Amino acid sequence: MKVLVALILLVQLPIHKAVPTAPPPPLGCDDPESEAAAELAVNYINDHSHHGYKFALNRIENVRVIPQGLNHKILFLELDLLETECHILSPTPLENCTVRSFTEHAVEGDCDVKLQNLDGKLSVLASKCHSQADSNEDVTRVCPDCPVLANLNNTQVLTAVTAALNSHNSKTAGAYLKLLEIGRARIQYRPVHLVFVEFAVAAANCSAGEAKANVDACQLLPDDQSNFGFCTATMATQPLQDIQVDCKLYGHQAGVTYSQPGQDTSAGLLPNVVQGFTNHNLRLSHNNPVASESSSSEFPTFVVAAKPVVKRTVGEAAQHDKVARPVGFVPPPPPCPGRVHHFKI
Repeated sequence: MKVLVALILLVQLPIHKAVPTAPPPPLGCDDPESEAAAELAVNYINDHSHHGYKFALNRIENVRVIPQGLNHKILFLELDLLETECHILSPTPLENCTVRSFTEHAVEGDCDVKLQNLDGKLSVLASKCHSQADSNEDVTRVCPDCPVLANLNNTQVLTAVTAALNSHNSKTAGAYLKLLEIGRARIQYRPVHLVFVEFAVAAANCSAGEAKANVDACQLLPDDQSNFGFCTATMATQPLQDIQVDCKLYGHQAGVTYSQPGQDTSAGLLPNVVQGFTNHNLRLSHNNPVASESSSSEFPTFVVAAKPVVKRTVGEAAQHDKVARPVGFVPPPPPCPGRVHHFKI
């Protein structure tokens, strides 16, 4: 009898069906998690770039998240970056680097970055980047007399770099400086003709005075003593040639090395830095060899199916507009793209 009563009570108990949980809302480009991932990604990109300048985040274009299980997900970021005035060898922290203004002929970087979030810890798995300078037409439309970017193998550019480096070495009592790479160059045609150049240098194991006696004996310092620097120079060509140059050495930085593309020519110019490029392209493709997840550099293409357009009658549209909304309701912003940090090219 007790067994029968127990069975009856069991049958009468309400059955609670599992309520499916709604998927989490899409991660927005301006969400803190996205911003943290982008900051890590930009630092990773700069740390693995060996030429040109550091880049700063300008905008998060898109974010995609793929769950991988409990406390593990993969993030794909599409980032817009802007070139700063800090050379990649400069010890200046990125947050203190000035983004080049539009009128200084901005350079934009586009990067796809793959990260993982494992137990709340972000790490970069792979990245692909390239950069492109704004067009001359866009710059001159806003500032007709502003200098525009010139090819790194432009004859006037090479002349200016050679003259600037020779001028510095002839007037200094310090270390003899050798050219590492030309960073960028601009030419102004009016109202006066000027050539602006920027280039990275390194100290040799001899003084400028010793180099006058035997320049061939001057070699770059070994990695454990390396001393990199940066020079800016302006050359006026008409009516007389005039050179103004400013060079600064950073001092030895432990662990900082430069990927040397070749040896100096007799003119002091590296053969591989003069390839006709207007600017140093990021052209970065890098996988993290120590990542705990497969560091494949493949980035998926996400296709979002278009929703069918349903036409409403006038009455239906009016009824739809009458949906009650809380007082002070502000529609949420679209999750992507995110805000522009500096300016949009």
